[in-house]
Amino acid sequence: MGQVIIFSAPSGSGKTTIVRELLRRFPRFEFSVSATCRAPRGAERDGVDYHFLTPDEFREAVRADRFVEWEEVYAGCCYGTLRSEVERIW
Repeated sequence: MGQVIIFSAPSGSGKTTIVRELLRRFPRFEFSVSATCRAPRGAERDGVDYHFLTPDEFREAVRADRFVEWEEVYAGCCYGTLRSEVERIW
């Protein structure tokens, strides 16, 4: 099995900028697309920037144990890593 590098930091701290540069420099790296129940912002695309789920879909995925990890980051707004993303990469 491969190795995992996790970038975790507060919103707006530059994680995406760093990860995009690493993906450019190291084509073997893969990006795990997170899931969220918030609405897309600007030009964000489902399955590319995030997997956009409705709050009900997110809760059902939690009940079905489809997340490796998840958290309610803001009131009513959850983010998480789907098992299917980890499986896709590995």
